[in-house]
Amino acid sequence: MLLCVFSLPLSPMSVNLHLRAACYALALTGLGACAVGPDFEAPSMAPPAQLLATPVAADISGFSNAPVESDWWALFNDPLLSSLEARVAAQNLELQAAEARVGQSRARLRVVGADAYPTFSANGSELRERASPNGILKLTGTSGAVSATAANGADPFGTSALKGEMGSPPYSLWQYGIDASWEIDIWGKVRRAKESAKATSDAAVFDREAVRVLVSAEVARTYLALRGVQAMLAIARKNQDIAQTSLRLATRRQEQGVATSYDPASAGAQLATVTASIPELERQRAELMNALALLLGEAPHALDDELGGEAGIPAPPAIVPLGLPSDLARRRPDILRVEAELHAATAAIGVAKANFYPSVSLTGSFGFQALKFTEAGDWSARQFAIGPVLHLPIFEGGRLMGTLALTKARQQEAAIRYRQTVLASWHEVDDAMTAYRAEQARDMQLGAAVESNRIAFRTAQQRYAQGATTFLSVLIAQRDLLASENALARSRTDVSISMVKLYKVLGGGWSPGVISDATE
Repeated sequence: MLLCVFSLPLSPMSVNLHLRAACYALALTGLGACAVGPDFEAPSMAPPAQLLATPVAADISGFSNAPVESDWWALFNDPLLSSLEARVAAQNLELQAAEARVGQSRARLRVVGADAYPTFSANGSELRERASPNGILKLTGTSGAVSATAANGADPFGTSALKGEMGSPPYSLWQYGIDASWEIDIWGKVRRAKESAKATSDAAVFDREAVRVLVSAEVARTYLALRGVQAMLAIARKNQDIAQTSLRLATRRQEQGVATSYDPASAGAQLATVTASIPELERQRAELMNALALLLGEAPHALDDELGGEAGIPAPPAIVPLGLPSDLARRRPDILRVEAELHAATAAIGVAKANFYPSVSLTGSFGFQALKFTEAGDWSARQFAIGPVLHLPIFEGGRLMGTLALTKARQQEAAIRYRQTVLASWHEVDDAMTAYRAEQARDMQLGAAVESNRIAFRTAQQRYAQGATTFLSVLIAQRDLLASENALARSRTDVSISMVKLYKVLGGGWSPGVISDATE
């Protein structure tokens, strides 16, 4: 490492000339300045032509290329769900933590950006000093001589005030002034560092929005699961009433002598089986309501009164907007986040390369120095220094080469992560569309099965009441009806949840215009 400091003895006129020359040199340097390292270019990965374009059957909810709205949950037409989504945006603790990380990244950006500006500092001191007789005084040849002014301290660099002692007497040195320094960004090191910090700040913003997408989808998923459990709980209680009616009927027929003890025993077993399923469903309901309360940053059971009513399972719309395949990379915040991370890693290469080149700083200081406090403000006590400082790295033991290799490897990893994220997003969208269509087809068949089982159960009840069949047929018909009704409730819940998953992988739930001017 070689450090060269240039300074010249300057008169007031030469100071002005020197300052003007420095300004001209700085202007020329600014005109010729360049930023070393590669310039970032946003990568492009075209999605497959068949993505978001698979046709569906006419009797299944279809898709359209209409834009994906940020408040996609409004498609369920459920005011309570919309209210929960609005509140979670302001109350969710994970979102608040992500917002704090955005604040940290913006603060780091301001710290890095400060390197582009000159620094000024003021200083002042009063030091009690004594010159060593074995130091500079020995070179002057006065360390052992006796001075007439030594006794009163007027000649501090003479001999000691006390006989037999060497060196100068203690003295006070008063000084204060202003220091300034500015490193000229010839090779764009500061600009690349600021570019990297800006990209990192953008990545933190996109990370916050990715959290927003996940939280919004989790609120909708949990809410729909709760409505599904409530629907199954209603089915269980309805079947409990049916089982009680069947038990009374079987008991009465036994009392009339037209049925054996098998009938009331089977009816009682069916009633107990249905009743046993209710506590488990109530447990699931309580857990889901608490999960929603946690997402909203509330205490357990804070939302029980609000969510306790049975409102049915919200159904998806007939047509689901998916947007254009080409918009997917701009709509998913996780893709934009890894792109920003790639940008930051690319700019860091420029910082590492700039360290190989010499750096020039303009430094200056102006102040006053005196041996007496009363003289520290005199114009004659002024002192100054101004000039350029050149730093030229010569030997760093491989540190600079290692740092450059490290930044390049990180940039390669970021590029691979970007391609991996984009490719995974295509698979997630395609899988979510397939799951949505399959669940809709399953739901249609289960709906038909429920209608058939209801007819079979009513017929079995009527025939048993007329003595035309055994209670076994009633029991089988009721079990089939209960199973199909539960399967249909689960399927309709899964249809709505599969739409939630589809919008999560599409990047719905945030607005792409979230990048604030505060990161500029």
